[in-house]
Amino acid sequence: MSNSWIQAKMPEFIRDTFRDFCLAGSALEEQFETFDRERSVSFEMLNDLIGTAMNKGLLWRLKDTAHLLFRNTTDDPLSGRFLDWGLGYIFHEAYKLREDAYQNLNYAPLFSNLRGKDIALPESSIGQDFVQVVEQTEESMEREISRIRFIMSRCRKLLPLFLKDHKENTLLGRLIYSQNHLIREVFRDEYDFLIDTIYAEEPEMLYVFASMSLRNGGWMANAIEATNQAYKMNPKNPRVLQEKEIVDNWSKRVKV
Repeated sequence: MSNSWIQAKMPEFIRDTFRDFCLAGSALEEQFETFDRERSVSFEMLNDLIGTAMNKGLLWRLKDTAHLLFRNTTDDPLSGRFLDWGLGYIFHEAYKLREDAYQNLNYAPLFSNLRGKDIALPESSIGQDFVQVVEQTEESMEREISRIRFIMSRCRKLLPLFLKDHKENTLLGRLIYSQNHLIREVFRDEYDFLIDTIYAEEPEMLYVFASMSLRNGGWMANAIEATNQAYKMNPKNPRVLQEKEIVDNWSKRVKV
């Protein structure tokens, strides 16, 4: 693919990478909390999340889009290099976790059924040694989950530093506005850091950019709601007033 095509698609790559990071983070953490309680994760869920080379899942697409984004960003920021590595590493750790989940699902129960049978036979005594492998599989899952959680936490700190140079990406603003519940769920106590880092002294611009994207897509009622939110936050910002005038004029024309 040409570099000009990649550059033209950059706003979408940024939006998609951030969105898929949040979606993957939410899905993975749900499984990790299950592991904390039950010492197991869903192989089916991980399989869907990863997919195959011919039918890529969310994590696989995230890795590929991240490579396109961070390896072709014009100024090549250090935050992008680390994010490229981190998101790729998460994918490969999840890949290993999927394999361990498969082993845990299919082989651990089989071993449990064989334990204690015909203990007088020499092969039974040898087979009991397999318990060490079963236990090691669970330990491997715990290590993989710990690594993924750690890298996810660092990516949550790096993403705002990368995104602050793309704050005027209207697709990004629309995503944060429209999927705010998901993003708050993933960033939790770091949500304010995310918004403060991207939009600095003008947090109302999140809603202005969201409105611009929404009205360009024909979602005028949603654009009005976003603009009203921006106006409540800072009615003196000239760009807020400009956007409000646009949506207000539209509202007047529709009423006529």
